Amino acid sequence: MCGIAGFSSLNRNYSDQSAACLHTLAAMRGRIAHRGHDQTGEILFDHAGLAHTRLSIRDIALGRQPMTRRFGSAAFSIVYNGEIYNADELRRELAGEGASFETASDTEVILEGYLRRGDDIIPALNGIFAFAIWDDVAQRLLLARDRSGVKPLFYAMTEDELIFASEIKALFEHPSAEPDIDLDSLREVLAIGPARTDGEGVFRGVREVRMGCKAVWDRGGLLETPYWRLESRPHEDSYAATVERVRDLVRDAVRRQMVSDVPVCSFLSGGLDSSVVTALACEALNGSGQTLSTFSFDFAGNDAHFASNAFQPERDRPYVDELVPLLGVDHTHLSCDERDLVGLLDEAVYAKDLPGMADIDASLLAFCRVVAARNKVALTGECADEIFGGYPWFYRPELMNADGFPWAADMEARELLLRDDLIGELDLSAYSHRRYEESLAAMPRLPGETPLARRQREIAWLNLNWFMPTLLTRMDRTSMYSGLEARVPFADHRIVEYLWNVPFWMKRRGDCEKSLLRDAMQGLLPDHILWRKKSPYPKTYDPRYAELLRARLNGMLDDAASPVRALIDPEKARRFMEGPLQTSMPWFGQLMAAPQLIAYFIQIDTWMRKFKLTL
Repeated sequence: MCGIAGFSSLNRNYSDQSAACLHTLAAMRGRIAHRGHDQTGEILFDHAGLAHTRLSIRDIALGRQPMTRRFGSAAFSIVYNGEIYNADELRRELAGEGASFETASDTEVILEGYLRRGDDIIPALNGIFAFAIWDDVAQRLLLARDRSGVKPLFYAMTEDELIFASEIKALFEHPSAEPDIDLDSLREVLAIGPARTDGEGVFRGVREVRMGCKAVWDRGGLLETPYWRLESRPHEDSYAATVERVRDLVRDAVRRQMVSDVPVCSFLSGGLDSSVVTALACEALNGSGQTLSTFSFDFAGNDAHFASNAFQPERDRPYVDELVPLLGVDHTHLSCDERDLVGLLDEAVYAKDLPGMADIDASLLAFCRVVAARNKVALTGECADEIFGGYPWFYRPELMNADGFPWAADMEARELLLRDDLIGELDLSAYSHRRYEESLAAMPRLPGETPLARRQREIAWLNLNWFMPTLLTRMDRTSMYSGLEARVPFADHRIVEYLWNVPFWMKRRGDCEKSLLRDAMQGLLPDHILWRKKSPYPKTYDPRYAELLRARLNGMLDDAASPVRALIDPEKARRFMEGPLQTSMPWFGQLMAAPQLIAYFIQIDTWMRKFKLTL
């Protein structure tokens, strides 16, 4: 994986100020150097500049970027972040169309594809990607982002210039971009966060190329259009045929995502999703003489403090310990304690440029940092719950029928610490509900569905467009902060497209979530692991964590320089922290309850300090 950045103006000639422009490009890619330390590069044209920082995975020797192809006076240049899993097939197709290749990199496949097919190469790509191509002949900049939004691509516009980068922080290294927020920024953070409206960059004037879209910048301005959309149609396969199709798609996705010129490892939590991915990865390596490295994560002291609950009925560690010898993997158990966790809350904001999933982000940051010291590429089990319907809001009536985002339908917890006047001014409920209704209005409907099937499709749509991107953003920023490429086989667009039209009764049979995936993987894992109850990402149960959060927020309330004081009512906050911090008060998803609410406001304070933001 990599980091990309650049700018374009068709009314300026950058060659007249080449030294200053190259300095800006270097500053922008330097700001995201954590995404890849192996190589760097910049290129400047009269009307565009591109920069790249590389984590070398494919064709380590020759895959340097920016990659440029010249034909006489014509030049085409690309900077790219991602992995194309069908690059070998496309290479053969393009060779048949007259392309010749100088490298074995997937970067060159995209660039040669553009030369032969133009923008039509984008829908042919199977992978995770964000790239920019400067066409010096047509004087146009093409930006594109993968279908599920695994790889980020932000941009900002001045009067006549487009600035883009993999991460928001790099935009602000450009002299024309300054961090600023408005009331809608706060509404995104307080009503929607840690999710984010597709396309919204939260900062004033910052946008993100939407999932499954391309954006063209030329003399007509910027035009963003989708190159991919889900289509709703009747599902005509029998259950047996559906099981077989899912088995083939998941196995093929994992096999494709093993492609790499460096070793690939796997996250192995002991839950269904990561266990399936790990077992299939071992299957793909069979006969190669390679042993898969795997990693699991937990919190120090959870063996003593863990409390069984409806969301996490049991610990994962015993299942990991059973799978390690069964699969023959080289496994490492990782952990962090509550002090490290609190300390990493700030760093998680630096990684994401926004408040995030509090200790869930912070712990994953710690996890990825250790893994990155040993590996460059990791397979993960992310996205299976969104695609196969594993969350309780897919089937629990009170959540499924909520008039709003089912993981965050109630604004009361979000407003619990806020100043009364700010609650009225922001009207978080109205903002959240507007975004919810806009999203449902864009969903492709299937005429003739029953009310229940229609609602189940809506829940699936909301998950694919809101909840899943939140987890993918978390994974990208926390992994790439340490230069680790995280791959997500379940987000393969072929799986997403197929499962979109599979009726929910096929996904959940016998009162068991994700039974379709379990049936499809029958025989891959022992039954008691294959059919164990869903186990979400681990969280700390050590009461000292809540005490550390209390102390830190109290310190902020006493600090006149703390920017979060402009949002919080100190009396409300102190009363809240004097009582028991209920872990049964989830305000986002299943894991973010009262301690995470405090941690979230700590992250908001860090965010506002870092970017010098004021109301």
